[in-house]
Amino acid sequence: MAFWLDLMFGSDVGLMSMLVIIATTLLISFYAGYFIYKVMKSDPGHEAGK
Repeated sequence: MAFWLDLMFGSDVGLMSMLVIIATTLLISFYAGYFIYKVMKSDPGHEAGK
């Protein structure tokens, strides 16, 4: 475990890659949550384009 922590946070490249992974996970979570929110809030009888 200490090896992986040193590999991820011991260098600038490891830290930046962890930040990219965390930011990507947050963005995916936000968009998934927003999509679920919009699906739950939508009107089932409403047809798009009319």
